[in-house]
Amino acid sequence: MRRALTAAIALPLLAVAVTSCGYGSQAKDDAENVAKGKPIDNLSEVKVGYFPNLTHGTALVGLQKGLLQKELGGTQIKPSTFNAGPSEIEALVSKSIDIGFIGPSPAINGYTKSAGKGLRIISGSASGGVKLVVNPDKIKSLDDVKGKKIATPQLGNTQDVAFLNWIAEQGWKVDAQSGKGDVSVVRTDNKITPDAYKSGSVDGAWVPEPTASKLVSEGGKVLLDEKDLWPDKQFVITNIIVSQDFLKKHPKVVEAFLRGTVKTNKWIGANPDKAKDAANARLKQESGKALPAKVLDPAWKSIEFTDDPLAATLDSEARHAVKAGLLEEPDLDGIYDLGPLNKVLREEGQPGVEDSGLGVK
Repeated sequence: MRRALTAAIALPLLAVAVTSCGYGSQAKDDAENVAKGKPIDNLSEVKVGYFPNLTHGTALVGLQKGLLQKELGGTQIKPSTFNAGPSEIEALVSKSIDIGFIGPSPAINGYTKSAGKGLRIISGSASGGVKLVVNPDKIKSLDDVKGKKIATPQLGNTQDVAFLNWIAEQGWKVDAQSGKGDVSVVRTDNKITPDAYKSGSVDGAWVPEPTASKLVSEGGKVLLDEKDLWPDKQFVITNIIVSQDFLKKHPKVVEAFLRGTVKTNKWIGANPDKAKDAANARLKQESGKALPAKVLDPAWKSIEFTDDPLAATLDSEARHAVKAGLLEEPDLDGIYDLGPLNKVLREEGQPGVEDSGLGVK
């Protein structure tokens, strides 16, 4: 009886403790991610892929706050996370996911490798959030980058292509495949780049957030913000893609999902601090560890969340990859289908977006 009484007292105390630690809010967010109502297009679930990165903040916030699930009603979102673009493209091709948040380079590669039949870009998601961070003791100016070891996340990924293009614009030579030349391009997973920086294995890195701000917290200095290299200081860092087969079979689900992303981006804009906290909560759920404020705050500020896919900048990034020797001249005609997005934007009283002549005819 004494044990039973102790347990009876402990249960409400535990409930109070859990709520006071913030898990009550988490439980509410989780509850809002449960499908309710009638499935759209009679589809029980939609499989969505994204990266546990701040540049995928639309996905992080939309999932955490239930804003995406709300628009899908009885069609349950089944989320999956990825650490590299190629693996997410493979998942899309194999139908392990239906919709994905992804960078421009893997989207271009996936489209060209499928001869224009594998995917469509249906929306933008984020712009910016990429920086060249260096050891200030070794690199004091852009000219000092020559002869140094600089990390990028992966051979041929979006940041790797951008850095190779920047190197070429300085008149320096680097072999794209090996990374050897006037600058040593060291392909390093974002997860271990801060440790590589601390050990001196690399002298800096051209990386997305929050890795850039993690390096700054370790004493690194931002030498260049990539947005300063682009017109209007905007360039696509994250798109939303869908398999063409899924788009054809379930257009209403795609439209509902886009309605969710548009409303999520609007909510992020109106509630930047709450959105930042929601994204961090989702990152903690995915990785088991939240970002400290000294990393989270500057990283979040450097990213712009936008429905506009900034199609002209994707075309430029493709040409950069061609110039670097990482991509044959691509045919990108039809890579965009912005019809569903523009319909949603009109319904929300917002202006439509352009595909720069690369949309479906």
